[in-house]
Amino acid sequence: MLYLKFFAMHIKSQMQYKVSFFLTALGQFLVSFCALAGIYFMFSRFNAVEWFSFEQALLCFAVILMSFSFAEMLGRGFDLFPQMLGNGEFDRVLVRPRSVIFQVLASKMEFTRLGKLVQAVIVFCYAIPNSGVNWTADKILTLCLMIVCGSLIFFALFIIYAAFSFFTIEGLEFMNIFTDGGREFGRYPFSIYGKNILRLLTYVIPLALFQYYPLLYLLERETSVFFMFTPVIGLLFLIPSYAFFLFGLRRYKSTGS
Repeated sequence: MLYLKFFAMHIKSQMQYKVSFFLTALGQFLVSFCALAGIYFMFSRFNAVEWFSFEQALLCFAVILMSFSFAEMLGRGFDLFPQMLGNGEFDRVLVRPRSVIFQVLASKMEFTRLGKLVQAVIVFCYAIPNSGVNWTADKILTLCLMIVCGSLIFFALFIIYAAFSFFTIEGLEFMNIFTDGGREFGRYPFSIYGKNILRLLTYVIPLALFQYYPLLYLLERETSVFFMFTPVIGLLFLIPSYAFFLFGLRRYKSTGS
């Protein structure tokens, strides 16, 4: 499979400088560790945020961090898409007999994000047995859906970020509110930010569909199977994201570089 060949190629190229790779991965680990420390100090002062305990907040943190890490690691090409447009490299993409989406996706993979991924795994190892969740088969499936669908929703946000570049050439920094900002605010259940923010993150940018609502099902605050599958509903966000990218692609004009 061609994608796997690109995958192996990026790993080999980044491992040519092993010390640099591991130090960068360590830096990623330490940066996200500061966010984890913030949660710890918050709960050292308050026993609960709303009705969520420290371990339950860690479950949110791990889901968001792992989802974002997968999306950022494998979808880095869309995050760097403005550079591809600016230096004229995208013109070569258009004349190749492969999907534009595939070529942009395969153009860059950032495996140093494994530092964040490792931290998410460590947090999961602590939070899963201590969160008070009765882990049955349906709840294990729910957790898997939260991570997989969350990664795809973050990936859709990267596609939107790339699509804006067709009109502006430069990337629009306000999109970081929903990508990096979504990761930061997702350290806690989204309901703590108020009803208006929860509505925004439900009906417009569906981050709550893979974080907050399935969490309610895990904690048995909601028993309807609907809450188990809200992450899958969130995947509908991929449709307008892809459509917006195609809309920008049809209006693309070469930079002439």
